[in-house]
Amino acid sequence: MSHLILTTNDLSAYRLQPTRLANQVVGFDLRLVPGMLPPEAELTTLVAPRSAKHDADGKHWLDHSCRAGVCRSTKRNDGLIEFCDRFDSIELWVDPQANDQLILVWLLDVLRPYKEVTSKLSLVQSDDRIANYRPDSLAAWKLPAFKMTDRHLALSSRAWQAYRAPTPEGCFELLLQDTTILPRLRPAMIALLEELPDSLNGLGVTEERMLEYLANGCTDPREVLYAANIREIFNEREAMDLFDELAQCPEPLVLGLGDIPFEKGEEARWVRYKNGKVALTELGQAVVEAEDDFCRHNPIRRWWGGAHLTNERLWRWDRERRSLVAP
Repeated sequence: MSHLILTTNDLSAYRLQPTRLANQVVGFDLRLVPGMLPPEAELTTLVAPRSAKHDADGKHWLDHSCRAGVCRSTKRNDGLIEFCDRFDSIELWVDPQANDQLILVWLLDVLRPYKEVTSKLSLVQSDDRIANYRPDSLAAWKLPAFKMTDRHLALSSRAWQAYRAPTPEGCFELLLQDTTILPRLRPAMIALLEELPDSLNGLGVTEERMLEYLANGCTDPREVLYAANIREIFNEREAMDLFDELAQCPEPLVLGLGDIPFEKGEEARWVRYKNGKVALTELGQAVVEAEDDFCRHNPIRRWWGGAHLTNERLWRWDRERRSLVAP
């Protein structure tokens, strides 16, 4: 019998491929946490059979996996459904991090109409990042594989549509429902909601943790990124984007990252981070201590899922009460 493993990130697929736990291992190289979500049409094209719409490398769902040598199939033009249909059984190995949980619910929403695929699908939920382990260790794992049911698929569709919605209300409502059949979904949603501007100081948790490093005496911007790594919501590049914005907004919270506006390009940024010596501004100190509000001094133009947050339409998060605060 032929067996396929799908993973929610390409690094997990790279680690699982040598284990021979499946005939094929394919990962999804897709970020859904930061910035504006890809349009629905773009996501539909991503998993469709290759056509003229896939005019650039990376536009087809198999591009990255095949380029990395993880996908050994010669059927590199298949759409997701056609590819899955070739296997007798399919396991979806999922990391607990927020972006992985979003890929999980998006993927199940895509597969939901295709009973010939979902009937072969099982969920393997890891409690740790799969890529942290060697292939020989992964090969010895005995994680349970839960058969997908209509309940899993319905919950996934509900969660994905809630995250795509123009307000975070649907995601907050998920916290009031029983989501235990997708055991890491609720913690992921809480972690995402915590990245909304706080009701007191206007910072997401990752931003606040990075600034706390400065408040505790850290001056190396590279060390500040450790705070983001611990949270595991944003990758390193995305964390840099957050930190840069705190330093080059009209009323900065951070000094020492270089001349503003910052020179564009990853190489230039790494030079700034290597040579920088950072500190909090007076406003930054006040915001960290929740004595002032970042949003009172700076324009807000950011995306949270499908919600476009602005100063005039700013959804916030009350951490103490764990509740959503409407504009």
